[in-house]
Amino acid sequence: MEDHGRLAKQESPSAPDGMGRRRFLGYVLAASTLTVAAQLGEEVLAPARASAAIPSPPGPAEIYDLNDMLTHATLPTANLITIRIDTEGTASFALPRAEVGQGITTSSAMLIAEELDLPLEKIRVTLADARPELVFNQLTGGSNTTISTFTPIRVAAAVARGRLLEAAALELGETVGSLTAKAGVVTSTTTGRSLTYGELAQKAAGTATTRVSVTLKEPSEFTMIGTAQGRIDALEAVTGRKKFAMDLHVPGALPTMVCRPPTINGTVRSVENLDEVRAMPGITDVVRISTGVAVRGRTFGQCIDAVRALKVTWGPGTAHGASDDTIRDKLRRAELPLPALDLLTKSVDARFTFHFAGNSALETNCAIADVREDSAEIWASLKSPITAQEQIALTLGLPASAVKVHVTEGGGSFGRKLFHDAAAEAAEISKAMGKPVKLMWHRTDDFRQGRTHPMATSRVRATYALGEVLTYDQRHTSVATDFGHGVGEIITSEAARLPVGDLTFSETIFALTQQTPYNFGVVTQLLSETDKGFNTGSMRNIYSPNVRCAQELVVDELAKRMGKDPYAFRRTFLKDERARAALDKVAEVGGWGRSMPAGTAQGIAIHPEYHAVVAVLAEIDCRPQTTGRKIRDAYAGPRVTKVVCAVDVGLAVNPRGLQAQMMGGIMDGIAITLSSSLHLEDGYFLEGSWDNYYYTRQWNTPPELEIVVMPPTTGKPGGAGELAVAGAMAAVACAYGRATGTMPTSFPVNHAEPLGFEPLPTTPPIPASPTDGLGRAY
Repeated sequence: MEDHGRLAKQESPSAPDGMGRRRFLGYVLAASTLTVAAQLGEEVLAPARASAAIPSPPGPAEIYDLNDMLTHATLPTANLITIRIDTEGTASFALPRAEVGQGITTSSAMLIAEELDLPLEKIRVTLADARPELVFNQLTGGSNTTISTFTPIRVAAAVARGRLLEAAALELGETVGSLTAKAGVVTSTTTGRSLTYGELAQKAAGTATTRVSVTLKEPSEFTMIGTAQGRIDALEAVTGRKKFAMDLHVPGALPTMVCRPPTINGTVRSVENLDEVRAMPGITDVVRISTGVAVRGRTFGQCIDAVRALKVTWGPGTAHGASDDTIRDKLRRAELPLPALDLLTKSVDARFTFHFAGNSALETNCAIADVREDSAEIWASLKSPITAQEQIALTLGLPASAVKVHVTEGGGSFGRKLFHDAAAEAAEISKAMGKPVKLMWHRTDDFRQGRTHPMATSRVRATYALGEVLTYDQRHTSVATDFGHGVGEIITSEAARLPVGDLTFSETIFALTQQTPYNFGVVTQLLSETDKGFNTGSMRNIYSPNVRCAQELVVDELAKRMGKDPYAFRRTFLKDERARAALDKVAEVGGWGRSMPAGTAQGIAIHPEYHAVVAVLAEIDCRPQTTGRKIRDAYAGPRVTKVVCAVDVGLAVNPRGLQAQMMGGIMDGIAITLSSSLHLEDGYFLEGSWDNYYYTRQWNTPPELEIVVMPPTTGKPGGAGELAVAGAMAAVACAYGRATGTMPTSFPVNHAEPLGFEPLPTTPPIPASPTDGLGRAY
């Protein structure tokens, strides 16, 4: 097909993706070199028609979910996302999302390379500064990045390609239809003459903003989308050249840390030795702030010494005297009632407890701030930078336009960086000191004062008779989840914090994310919240891992009561063919039902969300010789020996990146099922480091791991960032229940066992800098 023909071809009645060849509008912007943007039509706003499910009607999240809401919120400002062609022949794109290890800079580059017919190495993707005009279009969350940017980025790239062809036609004196574009070069099929994109960049530039129409490539024409690609930043990452906030050099910004209270959100009453600490080697400033006492010095080591030397009298925090037991009691009292039980039906009744989990990314909380009298500049990894800019400006008493917020790449997030705690704190410190600061939270700060996934209970009742599930009721009760980041700007951010609005906000998120993939008759899933004294947040899947784990364990129990195989039972009751195909795939590849030794077992689970579905088969070893392994300063416990995962995201832009996302999610799922939690005692968490927090370690990682990316099913991408966590947690929990013969009801399963570590003291709040590294090497 000729290149110009692809641009001008009319919409066909049908296409492989079921959408037809729809035309899109874009803009050529007035600029010195070619700069283009996308405009999306009203058709994109219309949600897909939902077909009725029998006997269970579709729940809210099956008709219109959180991802749909986030995507539709981005459409009005999609035309502000631009691509620029430079004179050296590269395409530059400032991505209005946060790259925190999920690989979106690579997948975005692939979309540009596809429609622009430009090699991947010629694409330059950076992260955009906070841009308030984008409104909802700069929020990184809900597995929404690829879904919401998939069309706008492609439209902008297609506009650029068409404009380059038109410029080449004028320059070569030929028709556009006689030209082809490949690998950044436009060539005449008649004369063989060619021009590079770099040579055409200025000639193709617009002198005024104009609207143009383009047609995007059909899936059958893709040469880049859907192929496995390595990350474009891989070399920088492995050679240590990749820049995070803590790697940036800002003139005058010196290391800064905070002495924090011994209990959650405690307050400073008095400081005995401010002058003494100010006189310590290297220390330049010591000031009281809202969250503690800040110290600034020449090195972080000197800051650690200063923090430890401070003598502070603290007031009680917001979780004063709280423990796991007291919070569990509050949760049970706050549970919404289940409907009355019909005495003529049988039922499965269960209550599950999910303990606090640490929301600490590998990169600790950090930010750089330079606050002046009439301006401020911030550098941090931020998933909601507009909210950060607007709230920091409000706190500093400056107009938002006077606060410049630079988004840096982050070393992990898992929801943590939806909040700008470090950036706000750095700005407060910089203003108080009158100097730029490079703030770093100590790892102990992150565990004891940082964001956590809230403790929760899930009460489930399923009734059944004559081989059918008649009702399924779930009452999920959680310590309040903070949604103070809103959906990307200050209005929803403030609404989520209102005393009468926060629960409504949480209930909306719950309703738009939770769904039951089975035909279980009348289904209700409701949320209740209690206790706002904790620093909480969305930790990679919000409610789904806990809700899905509870549901899948009940599904296993239903299958057992009815004398059915767990896999066959699920297959019978599943609503969706995509889910059934994924379930069949893991059962086939994982050898479901094979003979296994006593104390070992398989578990299987399904999890749909955000127009995607994952099925997970897990095998676990709970035999004494495995659970009794001795590992210094560690918890060994059961070992997941094998995981098979089948994932259908509709269209995988980068299958290799998708596999990596699934691997990470599986490790998260194993961790929160078996070993990773925070122990609350007397108003603080006992865990104070990664040494204490037993995330999935090498000795608990499955030696057999296979990720199957299902063939494209929808022609457009679904959400993948959080997908595997809930599926893996549920599959591992089900395997554990089958291996031990008892349904687990408290997670992680080791939470009530002896700690396995000596808790760090709360005063001083952080440990001394380590000096025994070699002695601790294995």
